[in-house]
Amino acid sequence: MADKTMTSDEVVSRLESGMTLGIGGWGSRRKPMALVRALLRSGITDLTVVSYGGPDVGMLAAAGRIRKLVAAFATLDSIPLEPHYRAARERGAFELMEVDEAMFMWGLHAAANRLPFIPVRAGIGSDVMRVNPGLRTVRSPYEDGETLVAMPALRMDAAFVHLNRADRLGNGQYLGPDPYFDDLFCEAADRAYVSCERIVDTAELTKEAAPQTLLVGRHTVTGVVEAPTGAHFTSCVPDYGRDEEFQRHYASTPWPEFAERFLTGDEQDYQRAVQAWHKEHKENKEHGKKQVREEKRARGEKHEEKEGT
Repeated sequence: MADKTMTSDEVVSRLESGMTLGIGGWGSRRKPMALVRALLRSGITDLTVVSYGGPDVGMLAAAGRIRKLVAAFATLDSIPLEPHYRAARERGAFELMEVDEAMFMWGLHAAANRLPFIPVRAGIGSDVMRVNPGLRTVRSPYEDGETLVAMPALRMDAAFVHLNRADRLGNGQYLGPDPYFDDLFCEAADRAYVSCERIVDTAELTKEAAPQTLLVGRHTVTGVVEAPTGAHFTSCVPDYGRDEEFQRHYASTPWPEFAERFLTGDEQDYQRAVQAWHKEHKENKEHGKKQVREEKRARGEKHEEKEGT
């Protein structure tokens, strides 16, 4: 069987501007950020991005790479609305198809099953139909005659997902509490690329967890990338949690400044820059605590002087 291992840059070299790209994970959880960072290093643009959005959407939007976004939300979880996404949306940087979370899921199902659409109840009676005038309804051909939303297939040219483990053949495993919809992203795309924390032998996949955790089958995968901490700064439980301090820094820093410091080099440069930032942040916090202690001590000494007089 074919060895599908490749680098992040090799994955991106297979993509083109104007593609429809699906990105797995959910909000700020298990996002394939190393692949997204590799994409940002390229000149690829004019993308239609399909995502349960998090910082993947925020970064691509801030960098001007998105032509159209299909999403149910864009959030950092602990920060409710992705700020760089919001800023790009407010200036009208891209077209948006915003749908209900369930509608999004059924759109993936339709694409995975090579159907043009799936009839769903989600969206009926809501503003989803108003803000997406391109959506259509269908009437049930059976006795009930129910009116349903015809959720179109979310077919993608390529998809990125990040998992805890994978083998060289493309079998992918999650070890956290939630599979999200990464398997559907892979099935709904013409090509799927899996980044993972660690590539292991196939026999090793069932030593850490039950066979049911083998979420992504090799028949849906085009390439596998070993990318330790490749979901940073999002979480990849149980390997690591979300880097909340760094996420707050990302959210509060102007995009040009953030990109200049963290995204101008390769993935190793990014990881080194993050480590350097954490060191600086820790030193700044310790310095701030020291200043507070000194100020309290100074106030206490002044109070004692007043009492003495």
